Amino acid sequence: MTSVRDPVCGMTVDLDTVPHRLLHEGTTYGFCHAGCLEKFRRDPARYLAPNAAKAAEDLHPAGTTWTCPMDPEVVQDHPGDCPKCGMALEPAVPILDAGPDLELLSMRRRTIAGAVLTAPLLVLGMTEHFAPQAFGGGSATRTFQALLATPVVLWCGWPLLKRAAASVRNGSANMFTLIGMGVLAAYGYSLVVLLAPQLIPDRLGGDHGAPALYFEAAATIVTLALLGQVLELSARARTSDALRALLSRAPSTARRMGNDLSERDVAIDEVNPGDRLRVRPGEQVPVDGVVMRGSSSIDASLLTGESWPQPVTVGDVVYGGTLNVDGALVVRATGTGRDSLLRRIVTLVAEAQRSRAPVQRIADRVSAWFVPLVIGCAAVAFAVWFSVGPEPRLSHAVVAAVSVLIVACPCALGLATPMSIAVGAGRGAQAGILVRDAAALEALAHADMVFLDKTGTLTRGTPQIVHMAAAAGEDESSALARAAGLARNSTHPLSAAIQHAARLRALPALGIEGVHAIPGRGLQAEYQGTVLRLGSRLWLEECGVDLSPLHDAMQRVQQAARSVVLLASDRSVVALFTAEDPLRESSAEAVRTLQSDGIHVAMITGDVAEVAVDVAHRVGIQDVTSGARPEQKVAAVERARKQGHTVVMVGDGINDAPALAAASCGIAMSTGTDAAMRSAGITLLNGDLSRLVKARALARGVMRNIRQNLFWAFAYNALGVPLAAGILYPLWGLGFSPMVAALAMTFSSVTVIGNALRLRRLSL
Repeated sequence: MTSVRDPVCGMTVDLDTVPHRLLHEGTTYGFCHAGCLEKFRRDPARYLAPNAAKAAEDLHPAGTTWTCPMDPEVVQDHPGDCPKCGMALEPAVPILDAGPDLELLSMRRRTIAGAVLTAPLLVLGMTEHFAPQAFGGGSATRTFQALLATPVVLWCGWPLLKRAAASVRNGSANMFTLIGMGVLAAYGYSLVVLLAPQLIPDRLGGDHGAPALYFEAAATIVTLALLGQVLELSARARTSDALRALLSRAPSTARRMGNDLSERDVAIDEVNPGDRLRVRPGEQVPVDGVVMRGSSSIDASLLTGESWPQPVTVGDVVYGGTLNVDGALVVRATGTGRDSLLRRIVTLVAEAQRSRAPVQRIADRVSAWFVPLVIGCAAVAFAVWFSVGPEPRLSHAVVAAVSVLIVACPCALGLATPMSIAVGAGRGAQAGILVRDAAALEALAHADMVFLDKTGTLTRGTPQIVHMAAAAGEDESSALARAAGLARNSTHPLSAAIQHAARLRALPALGIEGVHAIPGRGLQAEYQGTVLRLGSRLWLEECGVDLSPLHDAMQRVQQAARSVVLLASDRSVVALFTAEDPLRESSAEAVRTLQSDGIHVAMITGDVAEVAVDVAHRVGIQDVTSGARPEQKVAAVERARKQGHTVVMVGDGINDAPALAAASCGIAMSTGTDAAMRSAGITLLNGDLSRLVKARALARGVMRNIRQNLFWAFAYNALGVPLAAGILYPLWGLGFSPMVAALAMTFSSVTVIGNALRLRRLSL
């Protein structure tokens, strides 16, 4: 046994047994898959040393997994054919530099060749059937039909026959099983009639003594089935192209700054977390990162759909692929490669396109008994026609059996749910709704109860200073500058809010040194001969600070359920800063819309009761649970589900992740933690709660589309099988030829695909 490496994908193959080999410049290469062989033929230099390693990594990046579009549970780490249905596996996440879709190109070539050969065959076959005197059953004409049909069946139809064989070998009957049986039945019978007519009883002869041939039926079935495959592959390719277009928006290079302040452009793959990158005006942000220096406006419409650029400054997060509009920035890289938000978005959409909604279980259950039932119907039709049908009985029996096998092909049934999910997920991504799990989409469509977290969901999750008050004789701006000088030494959210307020007033950053943080209390430092303290009321009282000058202001803040931070100099209070986590602009309207749609909306938060009730009152929520720990949130969700509710949980933090996973549908904010997004079935970009309403409209539209597709799939089969079996023949003498059956089967698939593609225009 000779083991070699596939020069395209790097897999180890056995050169003696591998089905795809090629002699190139005196060396025999082995290929794991026909797609790798085709790529090597097109550009062998790309895959030979010294370029082979780079080419393989470009083609199949490290960590790429491959899955079957028909059986998404099949996953492996290399390309090949699905062990269940025989279809070519495709990357789980689209590869940016994947080149042309070789399976689509191959199917298209086979379809064109099949159509060219089938057209004259169809004319000859139909003429022989309906005007036999034109040829008189001539052997030359019949042989010519066989010569035209053989390449169509054996070459053009080879992928279909191979998948049919794989389905039988693996005991997983599917639509290719029926196609293979129908094609081989028509072709095999015709071949026997042509080559060994003595095996056919005399009574089966036509008007000129020769039994009918069905080469044209076999060829037409193959060509129409291939056409259906081309349509399906083209639809999937358009979805993948949309994701590749999203990936291509990320720049290919970044300007990295060295420790000696030198700068040079490097490939995006060479950027590591922690690297400092310069982003000039008009350039795209190369990777996810945090602004270290500078301020600008960022056009993030690629990720969020927002048309207006958003201001960013030191400490703000920026994402790869967004556009730096008007300022120079120095950014510290945090998320590169697969860890970037853009890449995670593409992964989420790709996973959603392959996920299967619970409604798919209907189609799965039907498929489990559908193929055996169809084979049984074909056998019954054959027996009835052969027993009591008109002469030639065997010929009519074969036609009826083949017609049943073809018209009942479950192509449309298999496409009904996956196509709607794939197109719907793409439509959602355009609207800032990332669907990771089709089951969550179905649950959202039927939801009657929504739990909303407060911080980061209804509110922005970032406190802001909304009011300041200075003691008599103190200057507000001077007090804020001193507070910001202390706060710059802390990572507390309130410290960040004070610094942001100072930047908004363009106040100079005071260089206060020797700052000490007292956990749970505040900050303290000596500055210009005085002791400055910034912190809570309780702590300052413990330090003996006189707070009476701002007593009335503090009372008003507490009544409004807002947070207060005090600045003191020695034993005198200087200023009061009122902080609030502001509501998202869309929160109140989203809550009202959900409630008007008959959904019970409740808030569940770990915050204190006063703040929770205040926020709930402002957005119109009556059902409020405060002080809830993560396990209590899970318990509330599970309790509601046991009561028969279909529960949606919306949150953004690590503490929300368990409840998101426990809910019928978990929805995370993209502004939250990775733990929340990984636990949720749906993610709303930019933390915009109005997208929750759009997500529900998307879910309802997708489920409605799936039901329509399933109806058409079942309707075609329910009507087509009896017609193909010949139920109308005793009444009106009407039959159903295999060609008409193949056309009806393809038309049903086209109907389902066309209906699913309507979701691209779904109004959200």
